[in-house]
Amino acid sequence: MRVVSGIQPTGGLHLGNLLGAILRWVRMQNEAECLFFLADLHALTIDVAPAELRSNVREMAAALIASGIDPKKSILFQQSAIPAHPELAWILQCTARVGWLNRMTQFKDKTGKSREGASVGLYTYPVLQAADVLLYRATHVPVGEDQKQHIELARDIAIKFNTDYEVDLFVPPEPFVGGGTAARVMSLRDGTSKMSKSDPSDMSRINLTDSDDTVSQKIRKAKTDPEPLPEHPAGLEGRPEAKNLVGIYGAVTGETVEQVLARFAGQGFGAFKPALADALVALLHPLRSSLEELRNDPAELDRHLAEGSERAAELGAPTLSEAYRAIGLPR
Repeated sequence: MRVVSGIQPTGGLHLGNLLGAILRWVRMQNEAECLFFLADLHALTIDVAPAELRSNVREMAAALIASGIDPKKSILFQQSAIPAHPELAWILQCTARVGWLNRMTQFKDKTGKSREGASVGLYTYPVLQAADVLLYRATHVPVGEDQKQHIELARDIAIKFNTDYEVDLFVPPEPFVGGGTAARVMSLRDGTSKMSKSDPSDMSRINLTDSDDTVSQKIRKAKTDPEPLPEHPAGLEGRPEAKNLVGIYGAVTGETVEQVLARFAGQGFGAFKPALADALVALLHPLRSSLEELRNDPAELDRHLAEGSERAAELGAPTLSEAYRAIGLPR
């Protein structure tokens, strides 16, 4: 089993990123051969200052390593360091169909009424995503509900290319269901909206760089309701803020919602919030300390990325070469 997954180096990492993807990656390292990359080419689909992008790449690398991604156990690399990604993307753009991309819902969601002013890259990036995966003949890709359509597109492209050129080159990837359940972390101010760095209120999220006191304060002020916690998960329906905090506690401690409620049923948030804050501080304090240490050694971060990129390049080169050969342009 070979797993490939990428994350955009956008800066401003928060608890949603950690519980929703990064810690799941950490667990995957013990279940499969893993390639994790910083999707800096994907970051170009929106305007970003060059200095900020470079800084965000290092910051994301530091956060991943601090969270437990082991560069010796997994291949951690920078997407833009591998020219084969955009090269293969062009070949696959000539395989993919316009109708397939027109059905991609994320382009519509991200552009809204300003579709005509969006970059072409924002429209075609799902093909680059397919190249990111197919280049390494990945068997599985970890995805959330909002990304399943992208895996289906990668499968369609792989199957069409193999069929058109009568080769058995690309592996149609499957969604990866291991690595534990990814938590869907919602805003601390609105339990119906995902936790996001774009929210104007800093109180809506737990940043990975927040101090212990700040974490505790944000949890103490998190929006809740006056009802005590129920005995069963069904009792959380219609209570989005309560459901979110219970879910965060379970994700941090490794417990199920049922186990969390068994301990806190009948208690109010005056008792639950301090326990949640303590659990978050225990998780984030060592991570933050490691992150600060890594930040102070950018040369070491660059070394990790360079070594990972070299390993990834060697792994992907034969696939790109065979793709060129298949289309009649052997090199």
